[in-house]
Amino acid sequence: MTDDEVKLEEERKEKKKEFSIWDLPDVPMGKLPPHLELQRTRVVCNIDAPLHTDNIIYSGAYASMGVDNSLRLDNFCNNFRVEVIRITEEDIEFDMIGIDAAIANAFRRILIAELPTMAIEKVLIANNTSVIQDEVLAHRLGLIPIKVDPKLFDDMSENDQPNEKNTIVFKFHVRCERGSGRIRVKSNELKWLPNGSELVKEQNNANSDPNSKPVTYTSFSCGQDSWPELTKSPICVEDDILIAVLGPGQEIELEAHAVKGVGRTHAKWSPVATAWYRMLPEVVLLKEVEGEMADILKAKCPVGVFDIEDIGNGKKRATVANPRVCTLCRECIREEEKSDKKSDETSEPLVELRRVKDRFIFTIESTGALPPEMLFTEAVKILEGKCERVIQELS
Repeated sequence: MTDDEVKLEEERKEKKKEFSIWDLPDVPMGKLPPHLELQRTRVVCNIDAPLHTDNIIYSGAYASMGVDNSLRLDNFCNNFRVEVIRITEEDIEFDMIGIDAAIANAFRRILIAELPTMAIEKVLIANNTSVIQDEVLAHRLGLIPIKVDPKLFDDMSENDQPNEKNTIVFKFHVRCERGSGRIRVKSNELKWLPNGSELVKEQNNANSDPNSKPVTYTSFSCGQDSWPELTKSPICVEDDILIAVLGPGQEIELEAHAVKGVGRTHAKWSPVATAWYRMLPEVVLLKEVEGEMADILKAKCPVGVFDIEDIGNGKKRATVANPRVCTLCRECIREEEKSDKKSDETSEPLVELRRVKDRFIFTIESTGALPPEMLFTEAVKILEGKCERVIQELS
């Protein structure tokens, strides 16, 4: 090898060594550099569009750096947790940490479409002289949430006969007397019939025995009033839900039969008013914001993410006080208006908005049919049952 070839080979080795990531002191083996770690765990929300929104699920994505990106059950069990932030009688807010967006969305879909509840399915109208059509009236009654535990009742198929184990019967009879003003009919007029229907079937057969006893639509051999679980009448969640407005002389008489169902069949069986999630916001100050700029930054945010702290000597500094309430309006990262002196320049960015990919703020608002804390636990049981069925099919 000539001297020129030796020199070229040495230069080539020097360049290779110069651009090799193995020799960088801030990137040890088995650890990602900061910019790749940011792409893997955060969504950066720029003024025009978010960046790094995809999840890198390939196990060998960072194998060259000695990082194992595979999903392991033991790691999931150690990292996953649920933190309850707020709970009331109507809704619950909690954080799901160490989970993928696909699993969080599975919980949301189960809450909306697969949790069983009781809702009015059949409406037997004996008399309706109001301005509301029978179909609209039946639809309005079906959307009234019923506060009763669906575990006490069985599913009812098309071939099943109504009985005390699969049907709840309500009576609704309201009349507006002539000469009086209009009355507002509300859901408190629904009365529970523990022994079944009181409406009598019409005897269409001319040869039927006139001495036979009248047959009701749904008569229970054992009344529901004897159940210890139903010591309180199953009533609708709210007593002031408006059903109709009756004028003088108008009347509504009907029976409503409630059965067990799920939200994917009809929305009236869905136990949640809303079930949604969002990634946890992360607001980062790229540099110290002091003085007048701190006041400007605080005034820009409409939800109060930033606050002002006193750092002594009459100086003040902006801090991120409540990043959780950030709605991603991007007001804090919009470009500053060009000043008169520097019309060709814009101010440097002060804030970076991010979202944590594996931490979700989950909010469940119940219709009142079931407590909000029960909704999530039941969704977990349903998802567990789905996983068990998949394992059985695979085995």
